[in-house]
Amino acid sequence: MYRLLYSDDNGRMCDHPLGAVGRTGDRLAEVLDEDVIPLPASASLVFLPESTPAGIDKNGVFKLLEKVPEGGSARAVGALLPQGYTRTLLPGYRRRGKRPLPLLGYAAVAWRDGRVYVAAACTDDPDPWDPRHYNSADLPQLVRDRRAGSPGNRLLAHLGHCALDYSCYTAQNIFYARREGGLPLSPLCNARCWGCISLQPAECCPSPQARLEFRPTVSEAGELALHHLRNAPEGIISFGQGCEGEPSLAADTVARVISTVRRETPKGTINMNSNAGYSRGVVQICDAGLDSIRVSLVSAREEVYRAYHRPREYRLADVAGSIKAARERGVYVSLNLLALPGLNDRDVEMEALGEFIVENGVNQVQLRNLNIDPDFFWRRVPAKGEILGMPQLVGMLRDIPGLAVGNFSRPV
Repeated sequence: MYRLLYSDDNGRMCDHPLGAVGRTGDRLAEVLDEDVIPLPASASLVFLPESTPAGIDKNGVFKLLEKVPEGGSARAVGALLPQGYTRTLLPGYRRRGKRPLPLLGYAAVAWRDGRVYVAAACTDDPDPWDPRHYNSADLPQLVRDRRAGSPGNRLLAHLGHCALDYSCYTAQNIFYARREGGLPLSPLCNARCWGCISLQPAECCPSPQARLEFRPTVSEAGELALHHLRNAPEGIISFGQGCEGEPSLAADTVARVISTVRRETPKGTINMNSNAGYSRGVVQICDAGLDSIRVSLVSAREEVYRAYHRPREYRLADVAGSIKAARERGVYVSLNLLALPGLNDRDVEMEALGEFIVENGVNQVQLRNLNIDPDFFWRRVPAKGEILGMPQLVGMLRDIPGLAVGNFSRPV
């Protein structure tokens, strides 16, 4: 039996004779072999504030661990996974506090035979986005050097702040000149997603980073894009970062940046991360020469989609229309599937998602662990259907002919 892992009042991680449990949807489930893998070295263990851990005894009864043998209270523990891993279970706990948990992607953990296990599956190559490749000792100097070369570029200054203060990997890649580099352009958005990491209403948890407060010029953005695509091996430049709103609302600027860049170099991939709700803007950007688009989606069912994304003046049908228009123009389309155990792995959700992928010609699904407090989510987003499990969801996706399944964007 996997043992419960908890934190004491001093932050020390301890195991307990109770069996480990996780959560899927609104129910607890015992942690079993098929749910877990050894905790990756690049994952982080964290405690969940004001949360009492739950376990299961030998009779199969779920119990809360409120007090610990050494005295004091027990705190629930979870893991934060790097890119390349998809959660199979959320941590099992009961909240004591009323304020939502920080916007992080918590996974259940357990202890057995002297090591920590996490409820996850490896669904992509974790190496490109492994934390050991980021936040290097030379990063501050790389930022200073690039900024010194373009002292008037506000966008470069903004990305330097994101790289050093928020540890944003796509911002850091701009200064490392490698892989996918972020190019935020739009401070506005036409959705109000509950899990947005740059803007949240007062009653929700605080956003972990600030949103872009200005509109970069074509010159500022073009300079960064050209440098990255010319110098980064397998370089990708991406509009639509966590620190901005919806890039298609700045379609004129985005299209001009793409045209400017493509007059100078054919190298690299130009990508846009988008909700795809503003079809006119998406089409304009595709016509300018966009190579790929990654569309955020929590569900292919209108009721669930609207409850989470809270779109302004568009519907899921508009998202589908944008995807079809992009595919007609030869643009590679990925879904940024916001994955939450107990939601996407329900039978009705899986059926609707499979139909959406096939009908709209989607090329890839990128599984992204949804960063949100599960209790906060389930109070606002409806769900129905039988929970089949995250491995069944991944298996269903991999059975769709021609569909690539992974966790992040690649050059196209």
